[in-house]
Amino acid sequence: MCGIAGIFERDTDNTQLMSEMLGTIEHRGPDDQSIYTYQDFTLGHRRLSIIDVSTCGNQPIFNEDKSICVIFNGEIYNYEEIREELKSKGHVFYTATDTEVLVHLYEEYGTGFFNKLNGIFAFALLDQNNNRLILARDHFGTKPLHYFLKDGVLVFGSEQKSIILHPKYERKLNLKALHIHLNLRYTQGNETLFEGIKRLPPAHFAVFENGLFTVKRYWQLAVNIDRSITENEAKEKMNELIKQAVKRQLVSDVPVGVYLSGGLDSSTIVQKMHELGVPDINTFTLGFNEPTDEFPDAQQIADHFHTHHHTLSLSMNPMQQMPKVIWHAEEPKINLLQGFNMSAFVHPTVKVILGGLGGDELFAGYDIHKFIYPFKNWHHHTPQWLQRMLRWKSDFIFRLQNNSKSLRYDEYRRGVQMLLSIGNVERFYLILRNTWDFDTPFYKNIYSESFLKQQEIEQFKVHKEFDKIFESVHHQNGLDQVLYAEFQSKMVNDYLLTDDRMSMAHSVEERIPFLDRDLVDFGFTLPVEMKIKNNQTKNLFREAMKPYLPPKIITKKKWGFTVNPYLQFKKDLKNTAEKILTKEYIEKQGIFNYDYIRYILDYPAHPKLRWHYNFIWIILGLAIWEQEFIHKRVEDNIEAYY
Repeated sequence: MCGIAGIFERDTDNTQLMSEMLGTIEHRGPDDQSIYTYQDFTLGHRRLSIIDVSTCGNQPIFNEDKSICVIFNGEIYNYEEIREELKSKGHVFYTATDTEVLVHLYEEYGTGFFNKLNGIFAFALLDQNNNRLILARDHFGTKPLHYFLKDGVLVFGSEQKSIILHPKYERKLNLKALHIHLNLRYTQGNETLFEGIKRLPPAHFAVFENGLFTVKRYWQLAVNIDRSITENEAKEKMNELIKQAVKRQLVSDVPVGVYLSGGLDSSTIVQKMHELGVPDINTFTLGFNEPTDEFPDAQQIADHFHTHHHTLSLSMNPMQQMPKVIWHAEEPKINLLQGFNMSAFVHPTVKVILGGLGGDELFAGYDIHKFIYPFKNWHHHTPQWLQRMLRWKSDFIFRLQNNSKSLRYDEYRRGVQMLLSIGNVERFYLILRNTWDFDTPFYKNIYSESFLKQQEIEQFKVHKEFDKIFESVHHQNGLDQVLYAEFQSKMVNDYLLTDDRMSMAHSVEERIPFLDRDLVDFGFTLPVEMKIKNNQTKNLFREAMKPYLPPKIITKKKWGFTVNPYLQFKKDLKNTAEKILTKEYIEKQGIFNYDYIRYILDYPAHPKLRWHYNFIWIILGLAIWEQEFIHKRVEDNIEAYY
């Protein structure tokens, strides 16, 4: 795993600037730094050596005549098979790295080779014969890649903090992305909080040639339900594919460990490693002295499979670590601290870690999936006139409750709104995920009056980011639509972003076996009736693992590795917000309604105010984000945050 950066700028020596850009992402690759220039292109690379740890693996990697080179972040799990295929076609290799297959694949297939890759990747390939630059990102967006294009200048990188060093970039907050982030707690689509900086979408590649930048899709996730498969066949196939995925992702020349929560997903990974005969498995469990800590369950799995088990209990101090984690994440996200502290914990022992992300999204493991399941077919049978009437009632209930000024009843109001949206899967899902911008009057609570007059917030509506996603699978049942949508949204722009940034903050490569391409394709062929049964989430997965895991783990309720906003509000969130989110600051910033912020801070603390405390957390994080990235020299933070 590594970090990459690049610039195309005519008649400019960007060597020194590139060195500074790479300095901001040293955490992504502390083992080596390299800069390569060719005509108007400058490419930079930070290396975290995992496969072929010798200096032969330093990048860029070239083809035989050095006309094609690549800088690469990620791992190609099937590179050995690809390598043998290319050798049979006459290609000559000079390293043992997975990276080298990319230049030869391009020689052989041009831009038609991306679907041959099974792995996690973001890379830049320079075809010097044609002055053509190609950027590509993996199928699910596990590895990040951002770009900025202005006046013929292209700047790209693994992280945005390197891009904003370029003098062409004018640092500015993206208000559309902020509105979406305030609703979803992540930024959806290709937008980022940095105005003008875009994400290359998952399963896409871009070609920069003759001043033109063209983005194209190379793969599309599909929902192809197989009604002919029996439950026993599905369980057998699931076990086979999970084992295959784990085996693929064990490819490494350095030690590999496992994040072990004691839940079904991470326990399954340990079981498959044990079944594969992996010796001396290192497992890691972290807790924060909270009721949701899972030490006993993790220890049971560690004992069962005789792992080298490492545990650590920390007293979480979110406000103290907040500037550091936001600097790494580049977004004011809520659940950053767990991954940040976890990667710091494992760093002295392993360079590569396997995580259990993806099992819930693939096999319907969240409570929201259980809520949606009973209504999975209602959208097919609810006429448009009834949907409109229910929506009107939903809006009316909001206005009624909003006028009451009782924050404690917001959760109940949201529940009623969901029930009144059951004919519209997309709306039902977005409300379930805390989206509030269906309620236009609520804007007056969130935003200042002057801000609303200046901005056309209506054009930022969250549903616009989801309409096309849901429309592409509208013929499927409601739960399959939601599972598909989550892979296109929350998975990539929330969970995977957090995992990448927090693991790489401590130079740890996290791999996700449940996002193996073959396993994901299989997951989207399974009928939802197998995934949820008798009000049980992940039913098929639990049944498949019954012969291999202790009964307690099979039936265990999902806790989630999250921060309790109510407890943090009482601990130090409120006090920190009081110091930073002053009336003077909020009015100078000009975005938010200070009276509403003040009302939340003064309201008696209550567990039902989860949304409100998360809102305070995000705007507090935004204040830190603006200080770190807009008002301060990024270079000044480097020493402080390493």
